[in-house]
Amino acid sequence: MTVRDLVILGCSSQQPTRKRNHGAYLLRWNEEGLLFDPGEGTQRQFIFANIAPPCVNRIFVSHFHGDHCLGLGSMLMRLNLDKVTHPIHCYYPASGKKYFDRLRFGTIYHQTIEVIEHPISEEGIVHDDGKFQIEAYFLEHGVDTVGYRVKEADVRKFDREKLLSHGVQGPLVRELEEKGSILIDGKKVSLDDVSRIRTGDIFAIVIDTLPCKNAIHIAKDAKLLLCEATYLGEHRDLARNYRHLTAGQAAQIAKEAGAQQLVLTHFSARYLDLKPFLEEARPIFPNTDVAEDFKRFDFPR
Repeated sequence: MTVRDLVILGCSSQQPTRKRNHGAYLLRWNEEGLLFDPGEGTQRQFIFANIAPPCVNRIFVSHFHGDHCLGLGSMLMRLNLDKVTHPIHCYYPASGKKYFDRLRFGTIYHQTIEVIEHPISEEGIVHDDGKFQIEAYFLEHGVDTVGYRVKEADVRKFDREKLLSHGVQGPLVRELEEKGSILIDGKKVSLDDVSRIRTGDIFAIVIDTLPCKNAIHIAKDAKLLLCEATYLGEHRDLARNYRHLTAGQAAQIAKEAGAQQLVLTHFSARYLDLKPFLEEARPIFPNTDVAEDFKRFDFPR
């Protein structure tokens, strides 16, 4: 897989609508397929999106309210049916272990896939394989709820013209990379003289929370931030009572975090028209879009 995009498989909140399924979000990032919060019907949404489920190798659950996890069991069974050979890593709040087990073993099936669980009880880095670093931080939703931050590794990129001007060619490039510096015609040449560090891109997801410091921390410098905006500002009392964000509050998080792009999602079924969400958010954070089922957001390098 070389594609890099975010696919919206559903963007409703607790109650699906005719046009919006329970939430589910697939981030395709090079060889990784990261599925976030698979709600009810996620398996079927893959069919409509014309995407093969075996692309998934990591599943993330923010919390165990039904609209964020009811599709977990069926997705695992589907991957089992497809006989995927790669392990499926599952991340979730450790306090929800009993719910994870109920969803995973809720029906009879012969398990052939390898499921590796990552119950999260402490904040910070929960995965780092040298290619990707995944961080998890708790949000404020009344139950243990985790927001996730995914960052690809920084990469050193050589400048061809600088290599030539310093006389670094052929096997000398490898030697310089391994040693950090070499002598050419009596002159020391360091890595920094002929290369630069390309900072890895960051994807952040903040789902179901009141405004809080961790939401901003998760979204810090994100290239793409997917954030809940269950309500409009006119219903801010409902947002506060049910521990959710308004579109304006989500935009403020993106602004304070220095994110590059914001995608709003997890809309209450009371709203048929999503245009007001843009009208509320864009004056605060101009580069805002709204999620729609099967809409794709490119995530170019």
